[in-house]
Amino acid sequence: MGGAIVRGLVASGIPVEGPIYVTNRSAAKAEALAGLEGVTSLALEQDPGANARAAADARVVVLGVKPYMIADLLDEIAPSLAEDAIIVSLAAGITLAQIEARVGARAVIRSMPNTPSTVGRGVAGIAAGSHASPDDVALVRRLFETVGSAVEVDGDDGIDAISTISGSGPAYVFLLIEAFIEAARHQGFDERTARVLAEQTFIGASRLLEAEGDDPAELRRRVTSPRGTTEKAVEVLQRAELASTFSAATDAAYARAKELAAEG
Repeated sequence: MGGAIVRGLVASGIPVEGPIYVTNRSAAKAEALAGLEGVTSLALEQDPGANARAAADARVVVLGVKPYMIADLLDEIAPSLAEDAIIVSLAAGITLAQIEARVGARAVIRSMPNTPSTVGRGVAGIAAGSHASPDDVALVRRLFETVGSAVEVDGDDGIDAISTISGSGPAYVFLLIEAFIEAARHQGFDERTARVLAEQTFIGASRLLEAEGDDPAELRRRVTSPRGTTEKAVEVLQRAELASTFSAATDAAYARAKELAAEG
C-alpha cells in the first residue's frame, strides 16, 4: 500500500518540497521503488538506521507496517521527528491515542485505504487526532487523492466503521465474483468462459455506474424488464436478504476491529 501511495504521488505531478524517502526491509523491495523520480529508496537490511533517517525532518511520515510493528517503529523514529511532522498510520486496530502517546504533541492521522489504490481507484478513510489541524488533514487528503478518493471520518470509530465497508469491501466483491463464476459454471460454461462472463460483467457494470452517475437501484430497474428473466433472478436474490447479510458481515468486521484495538 505504501508503494502504491508513492507511485500515485509521483504520477500526479504534485510538487513536493524536498526528497521523498521510502524504506523497505529487503533490498529487492527497495529496488522496485528506486527508479521513481524524486524518490530515495532505502533497504533496512543494508542500512539498519534507514527508518530514522527517512523520518528526520519529514513533513509527512506514512507508517505502512503491520499493526504489531507500530510501537517499535514509533519508538525508533520518534527522536528524529520534526515538531510539525504529520504522522499517518495505515495500521488497523492501532488507535490515535496509542500513536499520540509515542510521538508527543504532533499531528496524528489514521487512514484506511483499500487495495484498489494500487491501480489508482482506491478510497481511503481519514481520521484526525487531537493535534491535527484542518490544514494537516487537507494535506493528507490530497496525498490519498493521488490514488483515488478520500473520505473524512470522526476518530477511531469512524476508521473502524469505514474499514468494514471500503477497507474490507474488495474482498466482498471478489467473493461475489467467485460465486458468479460458479453460477456460470453451473450453467454449463467452462472455467475460462465463466471467468470472462463474470468478471467483465462486474467491471462493465461498475464503469456504467460511474459513467451514468445514477442511483444503483435505478440502473437495476433499467435491466429488469417486467416479467422477464432478470426479474425472476432478482426476486431470488432479494429473498436471500442480501442487505441484512451484508449488515451482519460489516457488524462482525467492526467488532473484530474493536478487538484488535483492545489487543494493541
